[in-house]
Amino acid sequence: MNKKIMLLAQNIPSQLNALVCLSLFFNFYILGESLIAQAHFDEQGNISSSATAEIQSKLRDSLAFSDLRDQAEAERGFLAHPEFKQIRDSTGRVVWDLDKYDFLLNGESFDSIHPSLQRQAILNMNYGLYEVVPDFIYQVRGFDLANMTVVRGNTGWIVFDVLLSSETARAALELINKELGTFPVSAIIYSHSHIDHFGGVLGIVSVEEVSSGEVEIYAPSGFMREVASENVYAGTAMGRRAGFQYGGNIPSSPFGQVDSAIGKGLSRGSRGLIPPTVVVSEAFEEHTIDGVNIVFQNTPGTEAPAEMNAWFPDRKVFWAAENITATIHNIYTLRGALVRDALEWSKQINRALYEYGQEAEVMISSHNWPRWGNERIQEVMRSQRDAYANLNNQVLFHANNGVTINEIHNEYKVPKSLEKKWSARQYHGSEFHNARAVINRYLGYWDGNPATLVPLSPYDSAPLYVDMMGGASSIILRAEQLYSQGEYRLAMEILNKLVYAKPNNTRAKNLLADVFEQLGYQYESASLRNVFLSSASELRNGILVRSSSSTGSNSLQRALTTAQWWDAIGTRIDSEKADEMSFIINFSSPDTGENFVIEMSGATLSVLEGYLAAKPDVSIEINRSDLEAVISGQETLASRLQAGYGSVSGDALVLTQLTAVIVDFEQNFEVLPGTVKLID
Repeated sequence: MNKKIMLLAQNIPSQLNALVCLSLFFNFYILGESLIAQAHFDEQGNISSSATAEIQSKLRDSLAFSDLRDQAEAERGFLAHPEFKQIRDSTGRVVWDLDKYDFLLNGESFDSIHPSLQRQAILNMNYGLYEVVPDFIYQVRGFDLANMTVVRGNTGWIVFDVLLSSETARAALELINKELGTFPVSAIIYSHSHIDHFGGVLGIVSVEEVSSGEVEIYAPSGFMREVASENVYAGTAMGRRAGFQYGGNIPSSPFGQVDSAIGKGLSRGSRGLIPPTVVVSEAFEEHTIDGVNIVFQNTPGTEAPAEMNAWFPDRKVFWAAENITATIHNIYTLRGALVRDALEWSKQINRALYEYGQEAEVMISSHNWPRWGNERIQEVMRSQRDAYANLNNQVLFHANNGVTINEIHNEYKVPKSLEKKWSARQYHGSEFHNARAVINRYLGYWDGNPATLVPLSPYDSAPLYVDMMGGASSIILRAEQLYSQGEYRLAMEILNKLVYAKPNNTRAKNLLADVFEQLGYQYESASLRNVFLSSASELRNGILVRSSSSTGSNSLQRALTTAQWWDAIGTRIDSEKADEMSFIINFSSPDTGENFVIEMSGATLSVLEGYLAAKPDVSIEINRSDLEAVISGQETLASRLQAGYGSVSGDALVLTQLTAVIVDFEQNFEVLPGTVKLID
């Protein structure tokens, strides 16, 4: 064996997995709860205060509950329920559970749930197999966050979106075949680059079926790039925050998680990815798939960076992907992602309206339920088009009149003409965080006040506030008064300062939790509700962290390009440890012809693709096919090289230096003061 490889193997510790342990960005970011044990939570919660109950009562009187069109559409075409409401994996673990939402079906109106959100949560309880277009299009709804839509082709099923988990996708296809006759999958369409639309692919087809050409997979331009890049660099932080947005750490009850707006929640099964075999690259591109004529409309820069609608010209059916659902979506998603372009989103809906909406008779999407009839379809398309455009334009109107990012959420109001339409309600996004996102997109996070440009950190500023307000006792007394008056946001303002100054003050944390709880009950947006109620739970109970964790699907990690893998390593470098360190690595994969210069300089790891340095400190050659075991976390780079995959020349101890400054991120870092608890 090459002595330099032997030296490499001896000097690179097992923590080199820090280079490759990227699987968690797929697993943890999506599920949010996968590494957190559920803290004790009283399912009865605190009852709604009289102030909250009064708000809910007024909403029940003012909202257009007499408009029952959504109810009729959500139930239309029902064919069959499965014999179960729970889906389990091969070990018997529950990965999908609708039973826990049965409280929504008893006809009770809960003061602990915004009436409009409760309506949406009940509509999303429609589950099973539905006929959308007779003998042509069917949907399975309520088996995961997204829908599985199947189109009858000449030889088999054309499947639009394959859910988040293999287990739920398999169960959905089994129900389809049981009720409609068993047919093979002839093609798969990934509507866009979010994992709840492709993660279940291995539940319905195999890699061999795709690689042999038996099944084609279609996806929009940029799909693979966006799958790998949108969440990898900040994956740990996104995972932590996803637990808040989706309520993954609190039980489902009238006082907890009730819905996720575009579906009930996220399944917890196994996830995978088979790369697409056909990439739709033109703005409008026509294909005949298993005898069915389909026109795809690429809609980049909308709900996902890579997304596409579809039009069935022979049947006048428009597939809206996730660009048009039964809610106004996120311009800024609270789990964290690049801010989306509300104006472009509106324009793409408008383009679809004039390309297809003038004659469409059916509109289906990746989430929620279809719409039928041209007049109804145009109404929904226009309401969503107008909602995103109004958000963009009116926020900028206010910004150009001096309203700042720290004020806009209190100034921007959804027009009453849109508020009256159920299709423009804020269930997933909210006018509050979406309005701030628009300003951030155009003007950034600074509000123009020098006092907020380089502010103190909350832990540093809070003690002064507490001291100036007369100490903890005075703040708690005043906060209790504000709470009793229903002034929850004012109570939150002062209690938040106290909790940062006194993280171990249980009384302050519990009172702030009570405040968060009432605000959560009041919000229409499922995302806001889940964030406030999850935060309340953490303040009361802390975070119970499991000592072991599972990793995500290998097929997902392999979606990373070699450049993305190295860039992700760069985010794990501790600059203080790496300061004054200097070296150059040439890294090559002969089978793909890829070359990289990896340079440590200025306490920063820089990655340049397409070049090799003239005088590197060390050179590594390893085929990309052999590197995949490293990228997927199955092996370390050292073990792979030691086993004879690749070669090393030069100073192999450079990699020991690199390993020494790579940090393993804590998946369950503290968000709220004084909340983390570890368990074995």
